[in-house]
Amino acid sequence: MPDSVSGRTPAVEAAIEGELRLLDPDVRVSPELFGALLHPEFTEFGASGTRWDRTSIVRVLTVAKDPGAAAVTTSRMRGVQLADDLVHLTFDTNSGGRRAHRSSLWRRTDSGWQLWFHQATPFSD
Repeated sequence: MPDSVSGRTPAVEAAIEGELRLLDPDVRVSPELFGALLHPEFTEFGASGTRWDRTSIVRVLTVAKDPGAAAVTTSRMRGVQLADDLVHLTFDTNSGGRRAHRSSLWRRTDSGWQLWFHQATPFSD
């Protein structure tokens, strides 16, 4: 049932929390923290057009970043619970002027909510 204040289900709230954790610079440099949020069967179609699996994305994204790198900001985050164990999120990101529309599918597992699929599509005004 949706929360009467936000209109969001607890499942949608959990998926949003997970998505925001994935963007946290402290989580992005930790293979353990970052990897724990990804489903073992994770797949991503990145903004670059590259297809990623769990192992490759953890390896690439958890390499120490340039401390001066631009933070990722999010906007228009929305979610819908598709089933008891499945949430679809859509949102936009901006990282140093690089903007993307994003779509994520989060699945509830025995380990909690994990990102199962993600796609990013670059856009400009």
